This record gives sequence, C-alpha cells and structure tokens, in this order.
Amino acid sequence: MPSLAAMAQTSDAPQDLEIRPGTTRGAEGFFRVGQSTSGMWRLLDPSGRPFFLCAVNEVRGVEGSPHDPAARLRGWGFNALGAGAGAPLHEEGLPWVGTVDFCAAGALIHSNGARLPDVFDPDWPKMAAARAGEACLPWCERRELIGWLTDDQPGWAQPGPSGRPGLLQICLSLEPAFAAYHAAWEFVLALHAGRLETLARAWAQPGIKNKEVVRELTRADRGIATRGYVRDDARWSQEFARRYFALTAAAIRAHDPHHLVLGCRFGVPAGAAVLSQCASPAVDVPWIDLDELAQVPAGPALAGDFTWVDTRFFGAPGARRARGLTAVERMLRRGRTALERAARNPAVVGYAWSHWRDGAGEQPPFARGLVHPDDTEAREHTELLADLNARLPALRGYSP
Repeated sequence: MPSLAAMAQTSDAPQDLEIRPGTTRGAEGFFRVGQSTSGMWRLLDPSGRPFFLCAVNEVRGVEGSPHDPAARLRGWGFNALGAGAGAPLHEEGLPWVGTVDFCAAGALIHSNGARLPDVFDPDWPKMAAARAGEACLPWCERRELIGWLTDDQPGWAQPGPSGRPGLLQICLSLEPAFAAYHAAWEFVLALHAGRLETLARAWAQPGIKNKEVVRELTRADRGIATRGYVRDDARWSQEFARRYFALTAAAIRAHDPHHLVLGCRFGVPAGAAVLSQCASPAVDVPWIDLDELAQVPAGPALAGDFTWVDTRFFGAPGARRARGLTAVERMLRRGRTALERAARNPAVVGYAWSHWRDGAGEQPPFARGLVHPDDTEAREHTELLADLNARLPALRGYSP
C-alpha cells in the first residue's frame, strides 16, 4: 500500500464525489469517511455530504464575556469543535470531537515523559471497557458527535536528541507491581538470548550488570540512545501501541458502534513505530501532526493540532530567511501554504487549530491562540484562517 506521502498528488480540478464501495468507515447516518472513485478520502456528515473538518481545540467560554465562542467560530469559518471543548458547548449545534480518557482506567505509567495506561495488565481490558462505557454510552446516538479520541496528549516517550529515556527504558524501570515492567523485561531479554550481558553488549552499555542499573539511569533522567537500544525501543513501542490502539478501539466500539475512532491526540510527535499501529482496523482516522503524514499507513487522516506558530514556519535563529520578509510575514505565508497543501492532500479530511486561547507566557503575534487572555480576537490569525476556511471546499472539489 502506498504511504500518505505517495498519495499526496494535488490537483485544482474538481474531484469525483462518488464513494468507492468497500472503503467506508463509520455508520450510515453518522459522521463517516470513504474514498472517492478519484482516490480522495472524504469525511461525510450524517446526511452523506462532504464535510472538510475545520475545528479548533480547547474551546472554552469565559464567564461574563459578551462573546459566544460558537458564534465566533462560525464567523471565522470553522465548522466544528476540536479536542477538549467545554461540555456546555456540545449543545451549541456544532459538530464536536469527544475524548474517552483511557489513562484514567487502571494503573498509569507516568514517568520521564511517559503517560500511558498499563495495557499489559490482564485486567486492563475490563477497566478500559468500563471507562468507555462511562464516556461513550451517553453520546452513542448523538449525530453531531464526529468521533472519539482515546486520550488527550498521553506521553509516548521516545529516545533521541532530548537525552531522556525512551518508553522501553521507562517500562524496564517501573516498580514490579506494574505488569508492563515484567512484560518489558521478558520482551527485551527474548531478543537477546535471555541474557543480560548479551543485552548490555547489544546496547553498548557494559555498565548494565543488573536490572537496577537501568532503573538508576531512568531515575536520573538519563536516556540510553545507542543504535542497539533504539532498535529495541522501536520494537517495544510498536507492541505497546498495538495493544493500546486495539484494546481501546474494541472498548469504544463495544459501547458505541456508530462513531469514528480517531486514535489519540498525541500533542508531540509520536514516532513511526507508534504511528504504524495508529491505523486501520483499530483506528478509522488518525489524529496526527502534518509532519507525520508520511509515517502513517495509507488511509484518511486528520491534521489534529495545526498551528503556524512554529519555528518550521517562521524560522529558527540563524536559519536562512526569505529576503525582505519579517518573521511574522514568513510565518503566515508558510503556514497558509502548508494548510492549503494539506487541503489538497487526498488523505487529509480536515484540520484542527491547536489552541483556542494563548498559552501562558506567549506573546502575540507568536502566540498560538485565536483568542487572547483578555478575550479579544487574535486577528493576526483569525482573518487569514477565515479566508482559508472559506476556500477549503473549493480546494477539496465540492460546494459547501
């Protein structure tokens, strides 16, 4: 199967709206996705009409404010609420994305950048099913619900330039009460003839004489990043992700067979090993970063945390810069181009702007929110986004 990158051929010509038989994911009468006869994936609303998702994450009203968040969103051309919207806004008539929060089910691995449920616990499928029942059952018949995220910004710790421990090292350092601790040691020793000294040689870590050495490294937040370790970490992360996405999807569908499963809101890049499992049949439409499209198996995807307030758009210090443009102009021009390209990508069925309100310490125009802390509009973003949102249906080849 071709990757999403290979599918990303763009065209200004109108696209065929007929959905190819056998490609539909989701239930009729609810939001679903399907691939057109031209090869373009489309999100369809409950009436079966094309619906390119234009959402914003973490939308919240402010008590006493004269501004209605839902009215503001509509005025800027947005057609949905993204992840983390305030519950009262679910009754405002905008389609919305729900979150199950499986990290609240059972023992939580929360250390050194990892934040994940212990999916190796034999009792975890039952706990996940109970959590899905609490979250999904009250909404399973609601047609304005687009689909379910499993978790909002869990931690899929990766080894790398940060120098922090990867997921395998973290699991090897857990207390023995965690099932993931025993599963990780069984997994990694099986790769190295069951011998710790063989593992130490493969990882180029002669100091690993016993299991406690690995735990001490993790307590000091010192990650192993040798080639041998990184290879084993990717294998473990893939197995962890396989269990996580398969079990969470099964729990959701047991209580809500109507709505799409969107994977988790990663928040930060998750890496190829994890993304390889955030795919069909477990996940209907992965909610991922645009930069990671090429790492996802072929199929539809949502650009779930888009923002152009990022050094990749305005340039890191010392980077080569377009002559005559300010940092803000570079940011807006490159960001607009990236969003337009995403809209033309046959695999992308929508996007969500990353933040409704500016984060702590952020200063406009390099703040991610569409609303400032004083509840005023961030026009440096909203005016351009409103123009882009109005043109997105044409870029996708259909009339709104």
